[in-house]
Amino acid sequence: MVNYIEASSAPPKNTGAIRLYDAQAFEGMRRACQLTARCLDALADIVRPGLLTDEIDRFVLDFGMDHGAFPATLNYRGYTKSTCTSINHVVCHGIPNDKPLREGDIVNIDVTFVLDGWHGDSSRMYPVGTIKRAAERLLEVTYESLMRGISAVRPGARTGAIGEAIQTYAEAERCSVVRDFCGHGVGRLFHDSPNILHYGRANEGPELREGMIFTIEPMINLGRPHVKVLADGWTAVTRDRSLSAQYEHTVGVTAEGCEIFTLSPGGLDRPGLPPLAR
Repeated sequence: MVNYIEASSAPPKNTGAIRLYDAQAFEGMRRACQLTARCLDALADIVRPGLLTDEIDRFVLDFGMDHGAFPATLNYRGYTKSTCTSINHVVCHGIPNDKPLREGDIVNIDVTFVLDGWHGDSSRMYPVGTIKRAAERLLEVTYESLMRGISAVRPGARTGAIGEAIQTYAEAERCSVVRDFCGHGVGRLFHDSPNILHYGRANEGPELREGMIFTIEPMINLGRPHVKVLADGWTAVTRDRSLSAQYEHTVGVTAEGCEIFTLSPGGLDRPGLPPLAR
C-alpha cells in the first residue's frame, strides 16, 4: 500500500511515504534546480580534451559556494567529491580524479546543489571535442528517452507509464535500459520515495499526484543493459564495455502535467541542437 503525505508535516527522513509539496516548496525547488542548471550550462564552456575531471569537481564546488549552495554529494555516505563524472562506458557515479578527458570521449556530469534546504538534481552528457556518430546517436536517443518519460507525467497516471515510455523508445532504437539504478523522490531530502523505474508497464507503480517531486534519469547503453560496480563501491560500468549515457531532470507534478525544474536557461541540455539565444 502506498501512502501519500503532506510534505510540510512529514518527518525529515525517507519513511517510504510519498510527499506532496505545496506552491512554496515548488518555488524553493525552482531556485535550487535553476542554480544547478546554470552550473551545468557553465560547464559547457570548459569541457574540452585535456581537462581533468578533478578540475570539473573544483568548478562545481566553487560555483555552488559562490552562490550560497552546497554540493549534496560531498561527504554523502562517504563520497568525497562534489560531483560525479562518468566517462564512456561508466554508467554512473564516476569519481573525479586526475585523469584528463580525451578527444572523442563522452562524459556525464551529475550535479546536485542544496540551496536553502532544497535539492536541485540534474545531469547532462558532454561531448569532448569531436565524437563518433555512434556516440552522438546514443546521446540523442538517451535525451529523447528522458523527454518521452517526462511527457508521460500527469496526475492519475502511474510511475510505470514513465518507464514504459522510456523503454519502448530506447529498445526500438536498438539500445538497452539499465535496470540497476532509478530516479527518486527529491526535495528536502536528496533521495526519497518513490523510486522511478526507467522500464516497466503503464499500469504499474504508484499513482502520480499533484505535488509530487522526483527525478527521471534514464541510463541507456549501446550494448546490453548489465552493469557492475567497481571495487571503489561507487563507479558503475557496463559489463560489455559498451558506451553508456544519461540525462536527468527534476520534475514536479502539476494539475495539468508536470514542470521541469532543471531546464537549461540556454537550451544547452539538448544534444545535436544549437543552443537557444542566451
